[in-house]
Amino acid sequence: MTSTLLRKHSFDTVFDSQKVFRLLLEAMSNPTRVVDISAYADKLFGDHSMFLAVAMTLLDNEVSFNACDNQSLTDEIVSLTLAQRETIDSADFVFVHDPSELKNVIENVKCGMLSDPHKSATVIIRNDGEPVCRLNFSGPGIDGRTTVHASQMLKDAIILRNEQTYEYPQGIDLIFVSNIGELFAIPRLVRVVQ
Repeated sequence: MTSTLLRKHSFDTVFDSQKVFRLLLEAMSNPTRVVDISAYADKLFGDHSMFLAVAMTLLDNEVSFNACDNQSLTDEIVSLTLAQRETIDSADFVFVHDPSELKNVIENVKCGMLSDPHKSATVIIRNDGEPVCRLNFSGPGIDGRTTVHASQMLKDAIILRNEQTYEYPQGIDLIFVSNIGELFAIPRLVRVVQ
């Protein structure tokens, strides 16, 4: 199965990963700024090409992941990255394809410890919903505050994350990616403001 997947994908594990990584850094450094990874994700096939572009950039055999109960996504990530599947509460990266899984994921992912806040999870969420509200964000990387037209999925994720009341500097980073390759990030210290 591995050789079949590798043969049909044209995503370059060095050059394309570097380009996607730069876009991820831009998104993390400039919260709510939308970047486009579609040119690289289009080199991957199947129903999860956007997730796979992120996975092939961030995952290797030294980190763990969880794709909830999505077995086809799990199999593809394991085949392409050699990352180890782990439970939601232990995984370094968690991929959320189905909105119904969001609550369980955010309530159970690791948020780091006060002595090791970097040992927290990054949650990558599929965000294909239409904008239904406006949210104002403030925090590191945002000059003052910025307004985002948000989908219900994004709003739910932010509300759920805020309900966890992490003690600074603990928390989780959120990355949202759409089916058309639009990606943006809400790092752990960025908050919704009135």
